[in-house]
Amino acid sequence: MRAVDQVISQRLNSGVPLVGQVSQYIIAAGGKRLRPALLLMTCGALGYQSTQRFNLAAVVEFIHTATLLHDDVVDESILRRGNPTANETFGNPASVLVGDFLYSRAFQMMVEAQNMRIMQVLADATNVIAEGEVMQLMNMHNAGLDEAGYLQVIRSKTAKLFEASARVGAILAGAEPALEEACAEYGQALGTAFQVIDDVLDYAGDAAVMGKSLGDDLREGKATLPLIAAMQRGSDSQRELIRHAIENGATEQLEAVIAIVRETGALEVSRQAAAREAGRAVAAAQRLPAGAHADSLLQLAAQLLERQS
Repeated sequence: MRAVDQVISQRLNSGVPLVGQVSQYIIAAGGKRLRPALLLMTCGALGYQSTQRFNLAAVVEFIHTATLLHDDVVDESILRRGNPTANETFGNPASVLVGDFLYSRAFQMMVEAQNMRIMQVLADATNVIAEGEVMQLMNMHNAGLDEAGYLQVIRSKTAKLFEASARVGAILAGAEPALEEACAEYGQALGTAFQVIDDVLDYAGDAAVMGKSLGDDLREGKATLPLIAAMQRGSDSQRELIRHAIENGATEQLEAVIAIVRETGALEVSRQAAAREAGRAVAAAQRLPAGAHADSLLQLAAQLLERQS
C-alpha cells in the first residue's frame, strides 16, 4: 500500500496548481483504500508480483476518488471522514472538474498496462458506476423503491468497482476463467455487503466515529434497505411517517424514523442481508489457492460486518 501511495502522489502532478491542490486534499483525507487493497490481495493470492499491480491499484483509487468528488457535489455533502468535503472547501466547479481530471488520469494509466482486457473491465465498470449514480438520482425521494431496486443501484454504484478491482488482479495474474470469476464474485459480494452496512450505519452509527452526519441518506431522500425493511414491517402510521420523510427529505423527523427502524427490527434485517453477501464472498474466497492472502480476503469479509465507520 505504501508503494501504491507513492504512485498516487507521483501521478497527481499537474501543471495546473488547483488540480493538484484539490486532488491532494481528498487523497490526503485518508480512507480505507479497500479497492486497491483488494486488487493487491487478489494478485498476492494468485502469485502475481510485478510492479504493474501498484499502477492499477492507483487507477482504481483514482476512479473511486473521482466518484467521491462528484457524489459530494450531487449530494450537497459538507463532511467526509470528519473533514469538510472538497466542494465545501474549493467549491462545486473545482470539485467536478478535478473529478474529471482524475478519471482521465486513470485512463491514461490504464493504457500503460497495455492490456485491452483490463481496459475493457475498468472502462465498463466506470460506465456502470455512472449508470448506478443516475439510477440513484432517479430514485431520490421514491418511497416505493423495493429491495430489488435498491440492490440494483448499490451493485452498480458501489459493488462494481470492488468487482472490477478483484477481477483486474486475476487478469494480471493470468488466472484461469474459473478463478477469475471467483475473484469477481468475491469483489461484488464484498462491495454489496460494504454498502449495506454503510446504509445501516446512517441510522445506527456514531457520527464522530463515522466522520459524517447521521441522517444524510434521509436528507437526500434515499430509500435505503433499513427504511425499506422498516416500511415492510411497520404499522400503517409508521409506514406513513417514513414515506413522508423520504419524499420530503424531512430530517426533523430523523429521531422518529430511527426509533421506527430500531423498533421494527429493520437494522437486523439489513445486517442479515449484509451477512448473506459476506457469506457469498467467503465462499468465493475459499475457491482461491490457500495462503496468507486468501486468509486475509476471508478475514476482510468477516470483519466487514463489524465496521463502525
